[in-house]
Amino acid sequence: MSDLSYLEKLLDGAVVEWVPLGDERVGKFTRGGGLQKKDFVEEGIGCIHYGQIYTHYGTFAHKTKTFVTEEFAKKARMAKRGDLVIATTSETDEDVCKAVAWLGDEDIAVSSDACFYSHKLNPKYVSYFFQTEQFHKQKRSYITGAKVRRVNADSLAKILIPIPYLQNSEKSLAIQAEIVRILDAFTELTAELTAELTARKKQYNHYRDQLLTFEDGEVEHLPMGDERVGKFTRGGGLQKKDFVEEGVGCIHYGQIYTHYGTFAHKTKTFVSEEFAKKARMAKRGDLVIATTSETDEDVCKAVAWLGDEDIAVSSDACFYTHKLNPKYVSYFFQTEQFQKQKRPYITGAKVRRVNADSLAKILIPVPSPEEQARIVAILDKFDTLTASLSEGLPREIKLRQQQYEFYRDLLLNFPKPEAAA
Repeated sequence: MSDLSYLEKLLDGAVVEWVPLGDERVGKFTRGGGLQKKDFVEEGIGCIHYGQIYTHYGTFAHKTKTFVTEEFAKKARMAKRGDLVIATTSETDEDVCKAVAWLGDEDIAVSSDACFYSHKLNPKYVSYFFQTEQFHKQKRSYITGAKVRRVNADSLAKILIPIPYLQNSEKSLAIQAEIVRILDAFTELTAELTAELTARKKQYNHYRDQLLTFEDGEVEHLPMGDERVGKFTRGGGLQKKDFVEEGVGCIHYGQIYTHYGTFAHKTKTFVSEEFAKKARMAKRGDLVIATTSETDEDVCKAVAWLGDEDIAVSSDACFYTHKLNPKYVSYFFQTEQFQKQKRPYITGAKVRRVNADSLAKILIPVPSPEEQARIVAILDKFDTLTASLSEGLPREIKLRQQQYEFYRDLLLNFPKPEAAA
């Protein structure tokens, strides 16, 4: 069945109208109130802060993450069951106007920098529409601001939404419900795979820590800077402005916790050969470590470099040249045993740091090369299952997400009148 015939069968002759979201026949927007994070309490009336919409919530929600007192709620702007709660402010164009359909039984408080949409449509239908390219294409022309991006409620009211059988509420809601049913099925499948991945990661973390924990006297635990093991070298003055399209590979410290996994054979970015001549260069087998981050979790994230060519390493990073199995060292950096040792060495307030001299003091268990290889072989299988984008669960999740997005845009891609195109 072709895409067009499927839509025709679904509509069964229904006329689809593209109507402004603020049309009185459809719904209205209400700006959120003065709710701030300092107003949160342990228990009380549910509330949604705008920042939570793109960090915590999905397409819909039955429970809130945070609460306010009953006294606060009396003077707050309150959304009702079925309303869409929308973040009208963000640092990115992608996140501004992210929305969640509120499906809980109780009214909830909504913060400023957000608004809520009370309407006569299927709540999930509206929320799914807010995820489509049709919606994003319209919203882009209303975005204002430089560092902080905004779309106000008045602008949202002008955005057109497709509504089948606008004049017949019962038929319209039936078609909306069928579209929601199909999209819910895709969402549920993706959620199941994500839950499976979370469970496997917990299992992997537990098993990794077990494999890298040895009984007293079973193996030597040596300082990483011990001359029998290895040495740390601080990275150089590499900055993002030094990147070129092609050339000598390089790793910038920020990429270690946003782009790389346990090991890498290729770099994401490059520098010129001239720049590389004066740069600090890591060799095959070296571990490249981010010594600076905004979080304790990310500081000291590491990647084993397994490419054939030497690569440039930025400042706010260091590299570890050693006599061990490169992957073994990289897996060790992920263990609670390593994390526990690194914590006392973290300095800084907003920016968290661990310097190379401190890393050199951390103890690493040093089993035989054969035992290191055995441990790596086992952990590589877990790493593929939980982290690989070409194999394993992350790949399945990505494929299901792509399939969901295709059908979501197909099912909500109704013929659009020229005036609204």
